[in-house]
Formats: sequence, C-alpha cells, structure tokens
Amino acid sequence: MYTSGRLFFLRTYPGLSKTIFSFGLAVLVATGAAAQPDSVQVKKARWTTKKIARGVKWKHAWFNDLYGSHQNIDILQIKPRRKISFAVGYEKKDLVTTSGFAERAHALAAINGNFFDVKNGGSVDFLKVNNELVSESQPEQGARARHQRAAIAIQDRGLSIVKWDGTADWEKGLPQQTIMDTGPLLLIDGREEALDTAAFNRVRHPRSAVAVTKKGQILLITVDGRNERAAGMSLYELSHFLRWIEADDAINLDGGGSTTLWIKGEPANGVVNYPSDKKTWDHTGERKVANVLLVMKRTSHK
Repeated sequence: MYTSGRLFFLRTYPGLSKTIFSFGLAVLVATGAAAQPDSVQVKKARWTTKKIARGVKWKHAWFNDLYGSHQNIDILQIKPRRKISFAVGYEKKDLVTTSGFAERAHALAAINGNFFDVKNGGSVDFLKVNNELVSESQPEQGARARHQRAAIAIQDRGLSIVKWDGTADWEKGLPQQTIMDTGPLLLIDGREEALDTAAFNRVRHPRSAVAVTKKGQILLITVDGRNERAAGMSLYELSHFLRWIEADDAINLDGGGSTTLWIKGEPANGVVNYPSDKKTWDHTGERKVANVLLVMKRTSHK
C-alpha cells in the first residue's frame, strides 16, 4: 500500500510518458511505500520518462520518504552513440547561467560544472578544454582540495571518470583532450569511496553528479534541496543512491545553488529541476557558474 501525498500541482511537462505532478500525489511520481528500505524504494521507483533524442532519456521522480525526507531527483540518461558527444562550456572570468552556456553552444542538454570563484569568476580547479589549459587547481591550505582529487575526462565522444593517482600535476599527464577536476569521487568500479566527516559531505544540500554505468551509459543527476519539498542529500546518501541506480563510477560536481539541469526545448527556459538560489520553488533560481558539462548532438553535415 502506498503512502498518500499532499497535492502541490505546479507544472506539467508536455510529452512525458506520464504527467508529472511535481509534488502532487507522490505515489504517481515515485515509490512511497511506508515501510520499505530506501534501497528498495529507489529500485522500485516509478520514474516518469521522456525521450529527448535517440539514446537520450530524461527521468524524474519525487520521493515522499527517502532517507526520511522528501527528495526530488532528475536524471539524464545517455547511451553512447555516434551522434552524441560531450563538451565543456566555460568562461575564464565571467560567470554565466547553465542555461546561458547551453543555449549559446546549441547544446542538447547541460549540467552545471566544477567549483569556482564566486567573487572573481573562473574555476578554482584544473580545467583543460580541447587541449587548451583554462585554469590550474587552487590548493586549500597548501593541499589539494577534496574536489581536486578526481576528474571527468572527455576524448572525442567518450566520457570517463578518473581517480587522482596521488602525484603532483597528475591531470597534466592525462591523455584526454578535455579534463575537468571535480569531486569528491563517490564511486569507482562499483565501490563507494571513503568520505571524511566534513560538513560539506555530511550535511544535506542540493547536489549535482555525473556517473557511468557498467553498460557504459552516462548519467547526469541533480538532487534538489534547501526547500521543504526537497531536502537534498549528504554525499554519503548520494553515494548510496548512485550505487542503487547501478552507477559504476560517479563523481560529485559543484552543488548548492549551482545545481541545474537544462534540456533543450523544455518549459521554463529548459531548466527542469528546481535551482535553489532564489529560495523559491520554481525553475528561475539559476546561479551563474564558471563552466558546464554539455551534451551535444552532432548534425549529419558535421
């Protein structure tokens, strides 16, 4: 028997296989079995699904009681295909919204990128794009920050997640054309990475992540938070969740007010999650960021 949910009819998404009630009748959007363990809820969740392009699906679920809280989750699921590629949009100094980066790149979809200098702009982590060095990592107290100990690596159409090998300037030795430091690393080869007890890891926040499944699918994930309708997750909780959705490798991106998932052609200027920077439960609260991960659809004449 499913738990009941309060009705918050906010918006529908034309073309979805089921109409999404963002917080209406939670049982129609996600699993809400009162006594089920969190892992079972995730595995049995009723995701609403929309095809974005061949090999690209957008999935959404709202959980009434996951980790003892409301959770709102969006996933872009991408099967490797000849006409789908990945890229990074960036500015060295200016900050731009995720939707702004995506629109000017004519992207199919985008998620916010790595950590950045809010006051002065630019990434605070290593970033190389198409073999051009964009930024160096800025150490914290003379040591690598936890978000500088793993990276997203892009070569041609492929995307992988790479773990720091412990050496200095390790990123510069990686062969891929595009390297984006970020983190912490959450999963590698299906195993959860050890996380320290810093507040950044254990406190619930909106989260953004990238994962690769054993079948080679790429997942772009956002978890909304900082609202009574969505609590957000700790990184411990996010790691468990990613393993339950069969991620093999997974890495954390900048989160909090930066958390944004954009899909071309969707309402609200393409923003499909609920960014928290305006502290309102709508799609207008995007934070300007230094870079984004782009999903690109190659046209036949390219």
